[in-house]
Amino acid sequence: MKILLPLFLLFTCVFLKAQAKEYWLIDIQTDKKTLAKDSTAAVKFLDSLTQNYYYFTEVKKVNKDGNLTQIFFDKGKNYNQAEVRLDEETIRNFKYQPQFFTKNLDSLKKEISEKYRNQGFVFNRVRSQFKGMKGDIPQVELSVIKSDQRKIDGIVFKGYEKVPKRFIKNLEKEYLGKNYQENTLSKLNQSLQNHPFILLDKAPQTLFTKDSTNVFLFAQKKKSNSFDGVIGFGNDKTEKFTFNGSLNLNFRNMFNGFETVNIFWQRNPDKGQTFDLQTDIPYLFKSNIGGNFKINIFRQDSTYANVKLTPAFYLHLNSKQKIGLRGTFETSTVLDSLYVQGRDYNKKGVGLWYDYSEPSEVELFLYKTRIRAEADYITTNYSAENITANQTNFFISGERNFHIKGNNYLNLRAESALLNSKSNFAINELLRFGGWNSLRGFNENALYADFYYYGTAEYRYLVGNQAFFDVFAQYGELQNKSLGLKPKLYSFGLGFNFILPIGLMSFQISNGNEFGNPIKFGDTKIHWGILSRF
Repeated sequence: MKILLPLFLLFTCVFLKAQAKEYWLIDIQTDKKTLAKDSTAAVKFLDSLTQNYYYFTEVKKVNKDGNLTQIFFDKGKNYNQAEVRLDEETIRNFKYQPQFFTKNLDSLKKEISEKYRNQGFVFNRVRSQFKGMKGDIPQVELSVIKSDQRKIDGIVFKGYEKVPKRFIKNLEKEYLGKNYQENTLSKLNQSLQNHPFILLDKAPQTLFTKDSTNVFLFAQKKKSNSFDGVIGFGNDKTEKFTFNGSLNLNFRNMFNGFETVNIFWQRNPDKGQTFDLQTDIPYLFKSNIGGNFKINIFRQDSTYANVKLTPAFYLHLNSKQKIGLRGTFETSTVLDSLYVQGRDYNKKGVGLWYDYSEPSEVELFLYKTRIRAEADYITTNYSAENITANQTNFFISGERNFHIKGNNYLNLRAESALLNSKSNFAINELLRFGGWNSLRGFNENALYADFYYYGTAEYRYLVGNQAFFDVFAQYGELQNKSLGLKPKLYSFGLGFNFILPIGLMSFQISNGNEFGNPIKFGDTKIHWGILSRF
């Protein structure tokens, strides 16, 4: 009995298969054979040829042999050129002529379909109906079956779901209710590329149901804590070879609030040291208001020391823009009584700032676009002279990465700052710049000014997504009214950046000087750094 049952099932399957009818459609032009499951499917196949511009498809012969049916057909000529008439709605929506000639009917149908897709009619279908011939030109009527219009109803995070609720609400504010289209998804995906705290596993996915359209973001928590160390070599003011460097430690998103705690220390060749401690909380009390609190300590050997506190609150305008209000409280003390260029002072003031940042598609680049603008109104009290003076401070910087072609990129950057007051500035309150992140051919914070600007043009050649080489040139000018200086400066160099298992390594050689002075090999600066995320 156990043997008979399988044999019975086997014979039954063979018998049913033998009884199944087969419909073969044979193109007499190409001898291509197509199998249809039944007669209805065979008719639909022949009708589809008309939709694909074979308007004169003709069945030449039908052979029947038992359960086998062979249908021989001739497609005739493909008429992709046609005189087209459109329906009223398409004419009204997209400003087409009611009737016109097209050399590529297929391309026209795709164009119309894409226009409807951009209006949210994702599942539209453009139907063509053959209306006869006029001379040698087919007359075709196009109509659109739109289906339901789709709008983005929800954004859902999967994987890493402890994303700040306010961040999700900001995304929803920007994208919910918009017509569903590929451009919108691409924009959403791009806004999260190289995000400091989120890493997308794949492009946004969409779930269409009868009543809703939800976009799913499959994300993971990015390793965003970082250690950034830079070692520099160069000569100080006395032409003595010195060692300098900086350490930058960031603790980010440890509590899933996109918060940051930054510790920074730097030593320059002229024995100046900088220490920064900064905390940033972007969504206070689950609102769009963020807080930033920074303390900066600068000590120039045994000459003077500055302590500056800048608490700030800011508003997220959108995912790329922030505008903020901050206070400034600064104290400076001259430590060496013989140092007559410095003055003891206390400062307090208020300021506004604006920040715009657009992420880069290239992981090795920090930004595609970055703009920062600041303005402060400061009251300064010079305690020894018992003098109070008002001053205004301005700062602006901008950076942009341009894709030239292939692996070639151009990075342009500019920065300028101004201290403005009717009173003369002491050395210890002047702007300090120069070094790794500004004019690279000079020592860190070696340039003092009440006004400066500089621009950088840097050519970058990208090697895969693991490294890039760069060659740069810089031009700048500073003004120091107290010393009567207004030199024009230049800097140039080259470097490379590449990813190692321990992080992003940077190496750079640069040289710079004042215009009119010869280039000195001894002024060459060498910087080596590593950025590691954990």
